[in-house]
Amino acid sequence: QPKADLRTVKVCGLEALCRWRHPRYGMIGPDHFIPVAESAGLIRPLTLLVLSEAIGHQRTLRSLGYDLGIAVNLSVRSVLDVHLPDQIAQVLDAHGVAPEALTLEITESSVMADPARTIGILGRLAALGAKISVDDFGTGYSSLSYLKRLPADEVKIDRSFVAGMLATDSDAAIVRSTVDLARNLGLQA
Repeated sequence: QPKADLRTVKVCGLEALCRWRHPRYGMIGPDHFIPVAESAGLIRPLTLLVLSEAIGHQRTLRSLGYDLGIAVNLSVRSVLDVHLPDQIAQVLDAHGVAPEALTLEITESSVMADPARTIGILGRLAALGAKISVDDFGTGYSSLSYLKRLPADEVKIDRSFVAGMLATDSDAAIVRSTVDLARNLGLQA
């Protein structure tokens, strides 16, 4: 899925979306199969497969002259996996892709599962050079104190606020305030 810069109206990156094309049930979204993969202990191989595929596609696009970064969502269990930073480094190295080309998207709720551990793992990922994005910002129950401690590069405001910002004054105020907060913390919004 393309990511666009609203100032230039140009594609500035890509986000990998994971869907399961089931032979009987058709297209199944991640909200249905990610919890199953987590509970079955299959989230690590699924995460590594998605990362490898996304980074491989990103490398191919770069070789064709499209200098676009790639974003990949991480599940709650992935963010708690102490082996994840080393495994991501191996995937990047195997594809010959610089860590700066990768953005890892997390949700507020994934931070709240175990804040200290998550912040430590995200710190290791940021030390690799990967960018960290807080996705669906504004829908979780995290404290702003966690936001200032996260090694985040951007926040993605939840679509429920963005979709209503032209019609609802309160949604517009939330979006405006969140953008201001992000900029004041040195983050993109």
